[in-house]
Amino acid sequence: MSEFDPERVSLLIQQVESSLSETTPVNDGDELVVGVDLGTAYIVLVVLNGQGEPVATEMQFAQVLKDGLVVDYIGALTIVRQLKEKLEARLQVALEHAAIAMPSNTPESVCKTHRYVVEGAGMEVINMLDEPTAANRVLGINNGAVVDIGGGTTGLSIFRNGEVIYTADEATGGTHLSLVLAGHYKTSFEEAEERKKVSANHRDVVSIVRPVIEKMGSIVHQHIQGYDVKNIYLVGGTTCLPEFEQIIAKQTGVNTWKPDNPFLVTPLGIAISALEAQTRTSL
Repeated sequence: MSEFDPERVSLLIQQVESSLSETTPVNDGDELVVGVDLGTAYIVLVVLNGQGEPVATEMQFAQVLKDGLVVDYIGALTIVRQLKEKLEARLQVALEHAAIAMPSNTPESVCKTHRYVVEGAGMEVINMLDEPTAANRVLGINNGAVVDIGGGTTGLSIFRNGEVIYTADEATGGTHLSLVLAGHYKTSFEEAEERKKVSANHRDVVSIVRPVIEKMGSIVHQHIQGYDVKNIYLVGGTTCLPEFEQIIAKQTGVNTWKPDNPFLVTPLGIAISALEAQTRTSL
């Protein structure tokens, strides 16, 4: 695995951001792959061509999962199918192969449900992996901890010489921040979610939810004990809030970094894992 290069990571994420609104023409015979990220707050589908370039991306807010578990199978299936149809209309190509990712240490029964959702939408699942490991397909770190803080869970993988030596998952994430906001403002959970997404509110949001972020940092600190972790890499939509990396660094005592848009790292990494699986199959 190549050494971590923040400029390379930023460029990759910018390409995915562009593919939300811009569609890259597809060459005849180019076999596309899809990364399907079934998140607690958003479902994201990223399409890569054979050269590993993002050609189209679609996403939708959804509340069909809770803490990484599918609680509304029909709802999840409907959204994935709709996003797939949008992508196929944009690309004028059928999408047939996909990869999925789950929180670390997910039971096999849960993995099967994720697989059934994607297969029910008409795609063959050619790879499955945990979310922090998927994120590292983009980051490319050899040594350190990747922490994926999504809507429902905080996943962590520790890498040494490019290999995963430890994984963990905790049921805390952006949903918990929204619950605190809802209580503070005496409003609904949905309104708190909307308030959290508006960048103009972010400073106020952080001041209110800082204790919850500090708790997340304490959880990360507990899990990295004894592993000589010198760098932490944050991904996941929840970490988009300003000062997030500084708070985690203060709680852990470890240098902490996050990309400009940490939300899109894991979906892209899932798609990259699909491309790797397809390449192995074709050899």
